[in-house]
Amino acid sequence: MSGHSKWSQIKHKKGIADQKRGQLFSKLSKNIILAVKEKGDNPNINYQLKLAIEKAKTFNMPNDSIDRAIKKASLPTRQGVGEKETSNFEEVIYEAYGPGGTALMLEAITDNRNRTVAEIKHILSQYEGKLAEPGSVSWMFEKRAVIEIKKNKIDENKELDIIEAGAEDLESHEEKIDVYAKPENLENIKNRLIKKGVEIISASIDLVAKNPVQITNQAAKKKIEELFEALDDQEDVQEIYSNIKN
Repeated sequence: MSGHSKWSQIKHKKGIADQKRGQLFSKLSKNIILAVKEKGDNPNINYQLKLAIEKAKTFNMPNDSIDRAIKKASLPTRQGVGEKETSNFEEVIYEAYGPGGTALMLEAITDNRNRTVAEIKHILSQYEGKLAEPGSVSWMFEKRAVIEIKKNKIDENKELDIIEAGAEDLESHEEKIDVYAKPENLENIKNRLIKKGVEIISASIDLVAKNPVQITNQAAKKKIEELFEALDDQEDVQEIYSNIKN
């Protein structure tokens, strides 16, 4: 299997300019706040929150900022403090087409659906893209656990361990290996890897294209990348998934 394509990966985020770091931390805070509001503030019970915290740490978000986001979401409604800022957050998934008919799934967290959809629609229109009808793109993707690990120190025995832990697929790259599994097996595989001394780059539950496509036209590649950068700059967009083969 090949082609897991998620724009908001570490390589696109590490070393970002200071002016964008605040925007990134704001997005990570929204992710934490939504997780707390949906299932509580205990990451030992709320797995969605645990993943949100791990993601924030991956991007070097300070611990005190993480704690503030959790506390902000945990404020009792009667206090009213911060309620306006956090109570209306919801996750929305948009289906879209990019340049050349590429399939896109956009995850957003917003407190104003009308604003978010209008801005996303405008961005797409600038790069030969458009929003799609519900269901017309989502069938091309499936939800999977994706664990990125450092390639060094991975031998055949460790690969067998990963498969025995529940991995369905391993995809090797120059410096890393992508491990794919069912979402419910994410924690089990991750814990086994940690015990074996494997360095984990990231672990998440993503939307993965069932049949990724190769883009060979350089002009099309450039336009797609520009679109992804513009979408990534939109304040509500959390993740951008495509059916483009890496």
